[in-house]
Amino acid sequence: MTASLNTSANNLAPQAEAYAEAPLISAKSMPTRASSGVQAMVIPLICAVALAFAAPYWSPYLSDLVVKIMILSIFALSLQLLVGGTGLVSLGHAAFFGIGAYSTVLASSPEGGNLLVLLLAALVASGLSALVIGAFSLRTKGIYFIMVTLAFAQLAFFVFHDTSVGGGSDGIYLMVRPAIGMIDMESSRTQYYLVLGFLVLTYALLALVLRSRFGAALAGIRVNEQRMRAAGFATYWYKLAAFVMAGALAGVAGFLLAARDGVVNPELMAWHHSGEVLLMVILGGIGSLRGAVIGTVTFVMLKELLSTHAVVGNLADHWQLTLGISIIVLVALLPKGVMGIGDQIKMRKQRKQGAQHG
Repeated sequence: MTASLNTSANNLAPQAEAYAEAPLISAKSMPTRASSGVQAMVIPLICAVALAFAAPYWSPYLSDLVVKIMILSIFALSLQLLVGGTGLVSLGHAAFFGIGAYSTVLASSPEGGNLLVLLLAALVASGLSALVIGAFSLRTKGIYFIMVTLAFAQLAFFVFHDTSVGGGSDGIYLMVRPAIGMIDMESSRTQYYLVLGFLVLTYALLALVLRSRFGAALAGIRVNEQRMRAAGFATYWYKLAAFVMAGALAGVAGFLLAARDGVVNPELMAWHHSGEVLLMVILGGIGSLRGAVIGTVTFVMLKELLSTHAVVGNLADHWQLTLGISIIVLVALLPKGVMGIGDQIKMRKQRKQGAQHG
């Protein structure tokens, strides 16, 4: 009996040691935990203040472009919670973006609508959609999860494209933009500051979430879900909560886009929009909130420049080709995204120092 117990203990020892060394909630496993508090919070805050003070000096074109980038940044941040925070790669995230936009228009009246009511409608509609889709999708893993989310997004696309629910393929118009009190989104200046405020709030919310115990659990699931289950965590419900939160935030971005453009159509839910926002996250750097914003700026500016005849001449007629080549080059040169440039420089310095000492 003693020999048997000793043998069992010897067999369990390596497993216990491996379990103890699991990077469940270490600093490295936290995707958005910056190496410095200054980098994590102060730099984004300075950028937000700079954008606020720069508003009066933008031309109408630049102001509209900045608003577009900020809205898409909120969209990218919502996906970053899934991809970088939880390790869930979704190709159907545009569905929540479109549902939020459609809910805004459908909940409004010809005389307009209350901004808070329409925002709540977008949040509830996209959040409930994420709850239903996530409840089914999260029972799968890996490539199957990707395909199921894509299938649900295409289903949502065809519901609005092939029926009269949202005006069919032509879409539906928002006759009067939302307002509440003195905050009227008919004003481009109001749009600018309101969208900037939503971007700051979204960034701050996700930064707090990913630094909380809930965020630590998500990081553990991303690193090793099986070990988290063994530790007693109900990983399915954690993932579902993250999925719903990401969907609701995407709905907020959809609300802002509908209020900005005054029109929505089924193309917002098309699979290529899910692919584009995923590219934004990858270009900036998976696991970094700042990376999601920087990736959005990079993608939108590349798209804008490569489709402008004044910049690239006749190549602007083939901007999809040049954009694709540019993204391939960037991903090849920056495998960790733009946020990984600093790490690459440090590694090169270490290699040089190592070669000199050698």
